[in-house]
Amino acid sequence: MQDNKNFFLAIALSLAVLIGWNVFFGVPTMDKAKQDAAQNAKVAAQNSQGPIPGASPQTNTPPSESMAVIAPTRDMALMSSPRVKIETARVRGSINLRGGDVDDIALKDYHETVDRQSPNIVVFSPAGGPEGYFARLGWLPAPGAAVDVPLPNTVWTADGQTLTEAKPVTLTWDNGKGLVFKRLIAIDGNYMLTVTDSVEARDGTTASLTPYGFVRRIGKPVTQGYYILHEGLLGILGEQGLKEEKYDSLEKEAALSATEKGKSFPQATGGWVGMTDKYWAAALIPDQKAPYTATFSSATPPGGQHNFQTLLTLQPQTVQPGTAATSTTRLFVGAKEVNTIDGYQNTLGIERFKLLIDWGWFWFITQPMFKLLDGIFKLVGNFGIAILVVTVIVKAIFFPLANKSYSSMAKMKAVQPQMQALREQYPDDKVKQQQELMELYKREKINPVAGCLPVVIQIPVFFALYKVLFVTIEMRHAPFFGWIKDLAAPDPTSIFNLFGLIPWTPPHVLMIGIWPLIMGVTMFVQMKMNPEPTDPVQKTMFTWMPVFFTYLLASFPAGLVIYWSWNNLLSVSQQYLIMKRQGVKVELWDNLRGAFKKAPPKPVAEAKTDAKAGKPA
Repeated sequence: MQDNKNFFLAIALSLAVLIGWNVFFGVPTMDKAKQDAAQNAKVAAQNSQGPIPGASPQTNTPPSESMAVIAPTRDMALMSSPRVKIETARVRGSINLRGGDVDDIALKDYHETVDRQSPNIVVFSPAGGPEGYFARLGWLPAPGAAVDVPLPNTVWTADGQTLTEAKPVTLTWDNGKGLVFKRLIAIDGNYMLTVTDSVEARDGTTASLTPYGFVRRIGKPVTQGYYILHEGLLGILGEQGLKEEKYDSLEKEAALSATEKGKSFPQATGGWVGMTDKYWAAALIPDQKAPYTATFSSATPPGGQHNFQTLLTLQPQTVQPGTAATSTTRLFVGAKEVNTIDGYQNTLGIERFKLLIDWGWFWFITQPMFKLLDGIFKLVGNFGIAILVVTVIVKAIFFPLANKSYSSMAKMKAVQPQMQALREQYPDDKVKQQQELMELYKREKINPVAGCLPVVIQIPVFFALYKVLFVTIEMRHAPFFGWIKDLAAPDPTSIFNLFGLIPWTPPHVLMIGIWPLIMGVTMFVQMKMNPEPTDPVQKTMFTWMPVFFTYLLASFPAGLVIYWSWNNLLSVSQQYLIMKRQGVKVELWDNLRGAFKKAPPKPVAEAKTDAKAGKPA
């Protein structure tokens, strides 16, 4: 029984360390990141830019945009250039005709808060305003070639005013030296654009050109700052597999040039590259059979703003007089919806595109967990109820194992008097004591570690559900009942303002809501189902553990706390029924009474004995 309790204690302390890391390190890191990003945005808005550089034939590097004045607002930046409107059922935005960038994307189905009247989520913003984030595709001169290609200030002409799902748009630019560049842009009903760049040679012109595309972000964005979530640059680079780089880590990489640091991945075939936030992402998907070079970089161009970039360059093409060269690249920009991402992987043949969502190392548990939750949600219409149903399903799946475990615990409790007698019989011979205990276990068919199995089983399920709640956009702003409007956010109530009765918003560390308190009570009751530990240190730890976990889990997603509370309640009921069936006394009520009852004073004789032995009375 002692080993059993030590195992429980080790599990609990491990959970406490992991959870405490998030509370005491993750949250402060996220707050600092927000402050840094705000400062970066302020500085960026004040900076001015130098002249626009062109593409360098020697370095084969895409040109960098620069502007004399950075617009103070996003709307002003949008109005500073001619545009083609984007309007679909799920996306609104525009294409910048100066440069041909896709730099204005907002998502109609998603809002900044749970209020449906709040502004839509904006993913892409123009380079000429605060927090620029955009994609650019086109042609570069092949190494050693001198060709006039479209630059960031090139003004294209369009054959239409609005890009819709039913009507693509073609942009055209003539360099006046025998080359005509065209860009056909189409968009589907979700978040995928298909960009086909072509160049036609006329008047006997020959040119060597390299297709390229990049996603660029100006300034360091706000990140969540949690170690279980990747935010930054990433991609599947053919056989090289998944590559991830956080924004900060790029600053420590080797220099790619005088102004640029990062990593280059040559000779990749298949896959994609891009940038990801918690719920939103942008990714470039080349022809899955065409070799390319991918580069993750962090740079501050001369006279420009610091930026982060994922770049892909494909093999050079030579266009002969009277012919045309073409290159098609897809651009995903939108919400990381599981079914949408999986659909693109399956229908478009994009290699491992589902890893755009950070499922983590335990994806083999996390992905099925989401599928199960999502399937039940489609039946019941509420993710909170789906979590309750999944908890019951998990309990049912592991019922035989849990039943065996609780039965073993009941038997262990039944032989407690014999175990105590053995300890008293061999107080100074621990080896003999353990031998006799093992014989007792064998004789009574007791597995001393079986009681740990329900806890061990719960751990992977707990973390899988935590990951699902934390990373999947389907859980974002998903309501339960009452005051829980977002299962992916912490319980918004707090005991320190009497759950809203006092007009005061407590600081983050004091936000302990109703559901965390329910979880703490159910955890306390579950622990009181078992005999009190004889070791005073363990007894103190187990007494305060529900309080400790109530505080730690208060900042976790409400859906996770609801799961834990419901799981505790089911465990208590299951253990109660099994112990009654085994004919073992349930000490719940006795332990609860003892927890709130003052310890009786020691008899005088016992106090004198303690005094003689040097113990405090």
